[in-house]
Amino acid sequence: RFADGVGALRGLGVRAYLELGPDGVLSAMAQETLAGDVDAREPGVVLVPVLRRDRGEQGAVMSALAELHVNGVPLDWRAVFPGARQVELPTYAFQRRRFWLDGADSRAGDVTTAGLTAAQHPLLGAAVGLAGLDGALLTGRISLRSHPWLGDHLVDGAVVFPGTGFLELAIQAGDRVGCDVVEELTLTAPLVLGERDAVAVQVWVAAPDESGRRELGVYARQADAGTEEPWVRHAVGVLAADGQPRERFDTAVWPPRGASVIELGGLYDRLAEGGLGYGPVFQGLRAAWRGVDGEVFAEVVLPEGVVDAG
Repeated sequence: RFADGVGALRGLGVRAYLELGPDGVLSAMAQETLAGDVDAREPGVVLVPVLRRDRGEQGAVMSALAELHVNGVPLDWRAVFPGARQVELPTYAFQRRRFWLDGADSRAGDVTTAGLTAAQHPLLGAAVGLAGLDGALLTGRISLRSHPWLGDHLVDGAVVFPGTGFLELAIQAGDRVGCDVVEELTLTAPLVLGERDAVAVQVWVAAPDESGRRELGVYARQADAGTEEPWVRHAVGVLAADGQPRERFDTAVWPPRGASVIELGGLYDRLAEGGLGYGPVFQGLRAAWRGVDGEVFAEVVLPEGVVDAG
């Protein structure tokens, strides 16, 4: 009697259907039922599932609310955004009203006002030279809210900052002090990210020794921690300046001559069985080959829409 039920709702003037369930099965069935009714195909009929099996809950719910709203269904936005206030939008592009606070320093978000240098890196916010020590310090703030793509890297079900992320921090630090080689990098403790936690990160680079090498340390702690909470060292390493010109990688012949194909079938399933859960952002490996000298060549593609993970 499902079709009869939908027909009865249509007869009562219902034009908006919201499905409360784990997916959009009933919405699809109702749409098929209404498609055969000429009177029901008028503009304004909307069928919205509140949850979708292939989408995150928060995004699916907000998308459902937005779709209802733009189709004329009245919503209590005060319940969605507690404490928010409504403002009028300009009637056309050149009739504007200012909402900036007069007298406020527009450079409040500019780290240079605090004597720092912008790091210009997705994982790091600022850099500062250490007076009298010939070292460097890079700082950042990382969370699943600011870097949601990190949620696709799971170890035994927990979100863990990836090892390649520490390598990226080391490379960035080396670029700052003129070291083009990460000679050593040892991970000493995992950096686990909670759903609502934000962590402060510091990358310390020491002064060079007699050979020009610099010691490196990566530390983190809760972003809202007091001064009494200690920093945890998550990685140590050594940076060096090679000074040798790099041989340009030739992509004219791809894959390289003599390289043998590495089979990737079921790779991510096998990794998951071992406790390494890679979500879509970290499933970019498309093909791989092993060279005649044992080196590995790979094609890796970043999914579209992942901007700051680049």
